[in-house]
Amino acid sequence: MKVGLLGQFGSGNSGNDGSLEAVVQFLRRTRPEDELVCICSNPEVVEKNLDVQAISITAAEHQGRVFRFFDKILFGVPRRLRNVMFSITTTSEFNAIIVPGTGILDDFQENPFGWPYVLFRWCLAAFLGGTQLAFVSVGAGPVNRHLSRWFIKRAAGFANYRSYRDQASLRFMQSIGFENRDDRIFPDVAFGLAAPKNEFQREGSPVIGVGVMSYHGWSKNAADRETIHHTYIEKLRIFIVWLVQNGYRVRILTGDAQDWRAVEELQKALVASLPDTSAIIAEQATDLHLLMAQIQQTDIIVATRFHNVVCALKLGRPTISIGYSSKNDQLLEDMALGHFCQHIETFEVEILKRQLDAMMQERESIAKNIQRRVEIYSQRLAMQESILLQTVLAKKPSNENAFLTEAVEPESTS
Repeated sequence: MKVGLLGQFGSGNSGNDGSLEAVVQFLRRTRPEDELVCICSNPEVVEKNLDVQAISITAAEHQGRVFRFFDKILFGVPRRLRNVMFSITTTSEFNAIIVPGTGILDDFQENPFGWPYVLFRWCLAAFLGGTQLAFVSVGAGPVNRHLSRWFIKRAAGFANYRSYRDQASLRFMQSIGFENRDDRIFPDVAFGLAAPKNEFQREGSPVIGVGVMSYHGWSKNAADRETIHHTYIEKLRIFIVWLVQNGYRVRILTGDAQDWRAVEELQKALVASLPDTSAIIAEQATDLHLLMAQIQQTDIIVATRFHNVVCALKLGRPTISIGYSSKNDQLLEDMALGHFCQHIETFEVEILKRQLDAMMQERESIAKNIQRRVEIYSQRLAMQESILLQTVLAKKPSNENAFLTEAVEPESTS
């Protein structure tokens, strides 16, 4: 079989690329004879890092001056039609296309003709070509723009198989009128990645991992984006200064290449605030394996990015979330840590301090509970792999989703 893997990969987001890697490992382990092709934002990066053939989500730029002229005066319609034809001819060569994890069904920092439209275009092409299409442990919502919602609903509707990584995603799709009674919930696929082998040897004062994100609000064109960003960085500065003054060591974590700008901004503020910053370590992590290696050297994590939280929980680390959407809250709720969440735009440093103090007192029991839940996640992911092998990736897959109703019970979030 020839299997396509569609998503925002190779663009510097380690969580997205880790999700791709997890599904690539599953396919290579169970179906080594299959040809894998990634359809993504930056094919060169994916080919280099994962040794997987990759192609761009868009057709090669047309060099003709006449085409470019008409494309300009017709507001890009000829280019979009050309990309539609490119998607149709490309997907006709595939037996199946998988969308592996990520928050693909939202419009964070996107306009309608960004990824919502790109996703619709490729899913439409798969449907027209009779190619099996699977959304595997994806995140959904929020989607604030009406046209983006239309694209996302239609794209999801073309799929033969859909699973979400949490109840919030399933409920969001239901809230926008999407019929998904046969869809199911399975953990984020990044939980399937292997953990680092070397365990952290705790010596000296506790280490708090603090995830830093280059966050400027949900909307790409938010009028108050700079105010949102600077307020967030200032609150992190106050919190980290308090940590150092109270004897903690700090390890700064990232999840996207763009986050390093925010880290540098934060570091400058910390140098101006502390006489000695030797208790603070900041190193770039270009993938989830490096991120997990850094998290392994911590005792407690305070994070914003979803896959910072995923990796922390994967390693059994007690985690506090200051997230920008409900996906963090939903995941921590499933770990019985729902009371350790705040929103990035409204979080209070004093509450964060109290949350950390409470977590320090309970961290051993919290860690054991997390480890038990992660083991269940591993079992659930194995169950989903079995379903995919029997249906979407079978030689003669069924076009119906009815098998899911009896094959898998919904995952409890209690």
